[in-house]
Amino acid sequence: MVWLTQLPDPVHTLFFYELPITKSQFLETMVPNLKQSLSITLQHFFPFGKLTIFPTSTRKPEIRYVEGDSVDVTFAECNLDFSDLTGNHPRECDKFYHLIPLLGRTAKVSDYITIPVFSVQVTLFPNYGISIGMTNHHSLGDASTRFCFLKAWTSVAQTGSDESFLAIGTLPIYDRLVNDPILDESYLKNVKVEVFNEEYQLPRLSGPTDKVQATFILTRSVINGLKKLVTTQLPRLAYVSSFTVACAYIWNCVASLHNNELALFGFVVNCRSRMDPPIPTTYFGNCNKLCMNLARTLF
Repeated sequence: MVWLTQLPDPVHTLFFYELPITKSQFLETMVPNLKQSLSITLQHFFPFGKLTIFPTSTRKPEIRYVEGDSVDVTFAECNLDFSDLTGNHPRECDKFYHLIPLLGRTAKVSDYITIPVFSVQVTLFPNYGISIGMTNHHSLGDASTRFCFLKAWTSVAQTGSDESFLAIGTLPIYDRLVNDPILDESYLKNVKVEVFNEEYQLPRLSGPTDKVQATFILTRSVINGLKKLVTTQLPRLAYVSSFTVACAYIWNCVASLHNNELALFGFVVNCRSRMDPPIPTTYFGNCNKLCMNLARTLF
């Protein structure tokens, strides 16, 4: 419920696969395989149904699966440069937007509103590869849930059955124990259900924009050099992780763009293994902790 109004933007995930496949091979072999394997996989992922919101704050929003529910799947073709999109150099964000699927439209059913929570798009780059774009509502779960689903779908696509991902333990786990039901009620008070009606639409990626995105690779030698620098300046530190020095380096680069201002750095921690007792890695839901730090830049 926290994500309903605080972070209404959907989550977009995009994967590229280098695969020299022709359009005819894509249509005749890959599309039927992906559709069939997706259908098998979705039988185990019931939360991919719809978000149900009632027009009263006395009833909690729910994620429901109803017999006959489906997931929107789009197959498309793209003539953009595959190598350019998958490179590390700055690329215009606009180029990626049409590779990301849209969520379906909101619908009014009886006395409640339903909002689709998941969609998929597979895009062919003839003779170069494919991309798989996924869009999901924040309430569906964190990154672990998406990777759990993608791993299961990939396994079924390769073997033709769900026995493989059942055997390797990627079946999603939905068991939940609510120790503090009052907590639900307190969050529910902040959910403005009146904004949800049949006209409500989730924000969508759209251009044009002047933004670019790039990939920066911190090699092992760079990481080791950063660690050596830290341990030299702070010799009393017992341990310096790669994640720590990578975050420090990124934060420093961002802070250097400002002068005498407060700079915020944050990241999300997957808390499944940190609970007592630990929660299984395939737990389907949000199990995150936001870590933040604030410092004033002095450049």
